[in-house]
Amino acid sequence: MNLFENEKITFVKQQIKNMYVEDERPWVVGYSGGKDSTVVVQLIFEALSELKQEQTLLNKKVYVISSDTLVETPLIISFINRTLMLIQDKAIELGLPIETHKVKPEIEKSFWAMLIGKGYPSPRQKFRWCTDRLKIEPANRFILDKVSTFGEVIMVLGVRDSESQTRAQVMESHTVAGKVLMRHSSLPNAFVYAPIRNFDTNDVWSYLLEYESPWGNDNHQLLTLYQNSDSECPLIVDKEVKESAGSCGNSRFGCWVCTVVQKDKALIGFIDKGEDWMIPLLKFRDRLYDIRSERGYRQKRRMNGQVYLTPVSKEEVELTKYQKVKQNGEEYLVPLIKGSGEEYRLIKEEEIGEYLKMENVDLDTIEDSNILIEEEEGTYKRLGLGPFTLEARKYLLRLLLETQKEVHNPYDPSFELISIEDLKVIRKYWLKDGDWEDSLPGIYHEVMNREVDWEYDDRPPFEEDQITDLELLCQEYNVSFSLLKELIQIEKKYSGYKIRRGLQQEFERAFRQDWLHV
Repeated sequence: MNLFENEKITFVKQQIKNMYVEDERPWVVGYSGGKDSTVVVQLIFEALSELKQEQTLLNKKVYVISSDTLVETPLIISFINRTLMLIQDKAIELGLPIETHKVKPEIEKSFWAMLIGKGYPSPRQKFRWCTDRLKIEPANRFILDKVSTFGEVIMVLGVRDSESQTRAQVMESHTVAGKVLMRHSSLPNAFVYAPIRNFDTNDVWSYLLEYESPWGNDNHQLLTLYQNSDSECPLIVDKEVKESAGSCGNSRFGCWVCTVVQKDKALIGFIDKGEDWMIPLLKFRDRLYDIRSERGYRQKRRMNGQVYLTPVSKEEVELTKYQKVKQNGEEYLVPLIKGSGEEYRLIKEEEIGEYLKMENVDLDTIEDSNILIEEEEGTYKRLGLGPFTLEARKYLLRLLLETQKEVHNPYDPSFELISIEDLKVIRKYWLKDGDWEDSLPGIYHEVMNREVDWEYDDRPPFEEDQITDLELLCQEYNVSFSLLKELIQIEKKYSGYKIRRGLQQEFERAFRQDWLHV
């Protein structure tokens, strides 16, 4: 390492010492297992060790936290778990006030609970619902707990200006002139300290490869994890930083189910390096990426009941042939989309509500609308997409369980893709969404051939033949079966209470949904 780099390291370590002894506010250090966060934790560890040798009173805690989304790349989460234990053991040995913790999402907001349970579509760049629920909220819960105890906390993060222009702009917007600490965008009693803010990538790797890990890790092994990968997935605790962080799909240090990018270079890279046991994970992840674009697996309304229309490009809809179709005494023109072989009903935008009612279309279960909506001559739209249908969720659960049976992690015999706790939450969401057949226990037993205590106290409200009768009656009287199921679930939720405050409001909300009034 050259003189300039030595001076930079010396400066940062001295700054860390000064910041530590300046006040009694505890530190919460974000550790993702990647290169930048490793540099930060190692510099803090070394600085505190030197303060200890100087007989300085180390009177405040440093909490090193790592986010476990429960869908982390298996090799990486094993590496992080091992490292956290090494850091903790060495800190105890040296008498340093460092504690390591893992933060996890609430089970009701886990990846599988949201995707397979509630039907959230696979995340994409413009709808990264996973980051808030799996990373930001768990980390912020930990921070707020410390705020309630100590009044204020300082977040120490391995963010750098040179990572991207957007990141640098976000950091600059939170910087107070003449101050080292930055304001946290959403937590008023939390401040952000970025000790390696002015480092570039060469500084990071030079330090890691020249200075040995104080807790015994081999930083050269960390370097090998970055081959064919150009980024890490940081521990994100700030929604503005989230927007500048980009995707973690190309990173070794991300989730194996990441569908924000088209190809998962991390999984592919591990498999290319000989980790063949991860091939089933890649196949499942690729299917998860594809299925969100398959209209037959998506509801045609949003979770809040909103119906919306999306444009159809001229390239996608090149009308080449028409057929006349008679239905209910009316004659329709049916255009064909070139190359698809699928027939679409051509209707005017103002006629869509009447058509849906006449055809008794259920936007929750219909495989596809087969409706081409003419906004004006030559301009077409179709119904927008919402959550995965219940049938799609059942398909994904079955596929995930089959993948779990196929995967044999040589480093962790107890490795599982989805927990029983996840499955119980998913079952609860399915029952609430009208899965009166209570499908989940049967799917699990069929695939896994194991018994689980599913706690059958909450039985479905109807038997299978009764469900069929209700569905036929709804068709006969042109009543939405989905709406009926939702109303029954609301009534069931409030049953047994003497004062059923909120029942009427939930009924009104159900009746106000867009899809009932299109």
